[in-house]
Parts: sequence; C-alpha cells; structure tokens
Amino acid sequence: MELEVNDNGVDSYEEVMLIYESALKQITTKLDILNREFQLVHKYNPIEHIKSRVKTPQSIVKKLKRHGYESTLQNMVKYCNDIAGVRIICDYTSDIYRIADMISNQSDIRVVAIKDYIEHPKPSGYESYHMIVLIPVYLSDRIVDTKVEIQIRTIAMDFWASLEHKIQYKFPGEVPQQIQDELLENAKMVSALDASMLKLNEEIREIAGEEEEL
Repeated sequence: MELEVNDNGVDSYEEVMLIYESALKQITTKLDILNREFQLVHKYNPIEHIKSRVKTPQSIVKKLKRHGYESTLQNMVKYCNDIAGVRIICDYTSDIYRIADMISNQSDIRVVAIKDYIEHPKPSGYESYHMIVLIPVYLSDRIVDTKVEIQIRTIAMDFWASLEHKIQYKFPGEVPQQIQDELLENAKMVSALDASMLKLNEEIREIAGEEEEL
C-alpha cells in the first residue's frame, strides 16, 4: 500500500514524517552498498557524495500554498513528491545515467516519474536528472510504499544549481533579466565543461588501456 492518511486522523504528522525519514535511510543505505560494490568490482566510484533531507513544515506549507492547496496532512502526502529528497553528486554525465539504471534495477524500488533536465534543460539553464520512486518502508503492522525524489547531477551542475537557489532567495519576486542572462550563459559553460571533462576522462582511460566500467 502507498502512504495514505486516514480520514479519522490516526496517522499523525510525526508518524508520516517518520515514514519519510525511514524511506530516506533505506535509499541512502542502498546507494552506499551499490557504490561500494561498484568500487570492489570496477575499481571506480560513480557516486562522489550523497545529500539527503526531509522538507521542513514551513517548506511544505509554502509549496502547498503556491500550488493552491490547503495545508492539510492529506494534501501534503498526495501532492508533495519531494518531502523526502536525495541528491546524488557524481563526476561525469555518463555516471548520472549509470546510477539511474542501478536504482531502477532494484527489485523493491518502483520508478513512477522521470524528468531529464540534462536532455531538456529548464529555460534558466538548470540541468539535473530527477526521479520519483516508491520504496517500501516496513513498519510493525504494515508495509508502506513511500515517495522519494532523487536528483542526480555532476559536481559542476550542483555548483550552478546551488548558486541559482541562493539568487532566487535574494530576489523572491523575479530575478533581474541581466542576472538571468548571466546564469544561462554560465549554465552553457557548465554543460560544455562537463562534456569536455567526460571526453578527457575517456581519452585517459583509452591511453591507460582501461575498460569502460559497466
């Protein structure tokens, strides 16, 4: 069963957040195991580091209001897909799709949505690979499939996205056009840098006679 809130109010905010926190722990543990296995077999770590977080009540309420929903527990569970979030940082764009495949191949994880902002960047220049997955959380009396948002991006993409996020807070209304234009140009440079570094890595591996890690 997917995470639902009973009409009689049995599921409290604390219980729901416990489930999201547990889902995060399971995802991050899986990723750590996959990364360590990859290192053992292929002598290479596709994951540079992992960040995880559960949205604060203030952030949840703000998002619901922005989309025109009342701030209820039911709406939180139904309409917020990113309450539990994991961000995976890797070195190269090829790692992004490799990691996404590793996650998708887990038998107890169900991918329910994908947004590829690398193939199709946002107008701002934002690039990242987003997945919404369902992972089972095992409670004492039931198993609850819980939504987790996973973002996978390179170090360069993450640096750009972090800067854009800070700028959005500086200008809560609309970011000045000049800054938007500069951000877009920087996003293009980030994309070019990622492509260049991937090409360089492939050249180094070819010279060293190493096989592709698959």
